Amino acid sequence: MPATDALSRALESPGEPRVRPLPPGVSALLRTLAAPPRLAAHLRLVHDVAHELAEWMAGHCPAPAFDREAVLFGAATHDIGKAVHTAELSGPGSAHEPAGRELLLAHGFPEHLARFAATHATWHGNGVSIEELLVSTADKVWEGKRVQDLEDLLVSRLAAATGAEPWAAYLELDGVLGRIAEGADGRLGFQAAFPVHP
Repeated sequence: MPATDALSRALESPGEPRVRPLPPGVSALLRTLAAPPRLAAHLRLVHDVAHELAEWMAGHCPAPAFDREAVLFGAATHDIGKAVHTAELSGPGSAHEPAGRELLLAHGFPEHLARFAATHATWHGNGVSIEELLVSTADKVWEGKRVQDLEDLLVSRLAAATGAEPWAAYLELDGVLGRIAEGADGRLGFQAAFPVHP
């Protein structure tokens, strides 16, 4: 099957259960880059999970205020550097992180959005935003991974913003992440249906 057909399917196939489409600007960029279909599928899945997290935050935990659109864009583009460093689609590596940020900047996206490509795998240190923690969490839980230190940081932020006890914030977050993680097999199957190489 030609790569363009596989990429189009990765970007447009509804999935089962349904997978939300990427923002149009991100889909257009992936087409321009002739991105690997598996990358497009992965970005859709993490973006879809970020939607669920953002909806939960808005409905059940309105404080702290967060930039929902930045979270969704960050999730939709976090691994875009793998369009350049394709070996990292099936193997380890972090060269895609700064490359993704530079790629987004080169295509006219602002720094406050491009940063997620470089920060999604690092959540320690000063200055990590709630948006970055949410993108990092979506990038883990989409495949059923639970990362305790990442979740602890998010719980700490939620508890501080809401005034809730940390254990109560943990129970809330654990519930939504557990529910999302339950759908990991379907998401992994969706991603695996697309080839790594264009």
